[in-house]
Amino acid sequence: MANILETKQLTIQFGGHLAVNEVDFCVAEKEFKSIIGPNGAGKTTFFNLLSGQLTPTKGSIHLKGEDITSMPPPMRTRKGIGRSFQITNVFPNLTVLENVRLAVQSQMAIRYQMLSHFKKYKKVTEKSYELLKQVLLEDKANALATNLAHGEKRKLEIAMLLALETEILLLDEPTAGMSLEEVPAILKVIRNIKEEGKKNIILIEHKMDMILDLSDSVTVLFNGTLLADGTPKEIMENETVQTAYLGGMHNGHSA
Repeated sequence: MANILETKQLTIQFGGHLAVNEVDFCVAEKEFKSIIGPNGAGKTTFFNLLSGQLTPTKGSIHLKGEDITSMPPPMRTRKGIGRSFQITNVFPNLTVLENVRLAVQSQMAIRYQMLSHFKKYKKVTEKSYELLKQVLLEDKANALATNLAHGEKRKLEIAMLLALETEILLLDEPTAGMSLEEVPAILKVIRNIKEEGKKNIILIEHKMDMILDLSDSVTVLFNGTLLADGTPKEIMENETVQTAYLGGMHNGHSA
């Protein structure tokens, strides 16, 4: 199966610190790949390189065979890479529906016209409701985003990401800051996206039970280097990974 995304010797150095060090990484078509590692391992920095927030010191990034190493983030989004962040990124004073509708309009390249009522854009509204249903937020369409619970804001952010119709979703710790009660809902949303089979998902997450449940493959970063790559079972049984990162926690499925 062909790789949709690949890095070769990807490296970024801040002063004397190698935050990401010669990482060779690949994701096959429709693969769900998770990236794990302790705090400071370089996971978010690696995501910032993939999405274009940072420029590598050396190495390259290839999307469907095209070198995108020097492309700015907006162009990467148009090429098919969508990114969520650890901190939710929604418009708090707009309704849930308005947040998603703006993302849909952006993807459809429809400019706002002051004298045109939004209902004129029926396709935009219909698509927005479809996305809200997909992330289990249809009953919150008219609520202000600022009034949503943290987990609901995460779901809204995913809906806005899906609106961009990118092929690759980079999800950076989507359960960060959530209560235990909120996690199952976001897990269901991500599983539904996976089962739909239309997206590649690359996930950074600390919850090992979630990693094991969803992932086709797992990459382990440690001190900026690629420590291991394999199936969840292979990673859990890898003695080097256990020693460097998981320790005795692999039996308890937590991290």
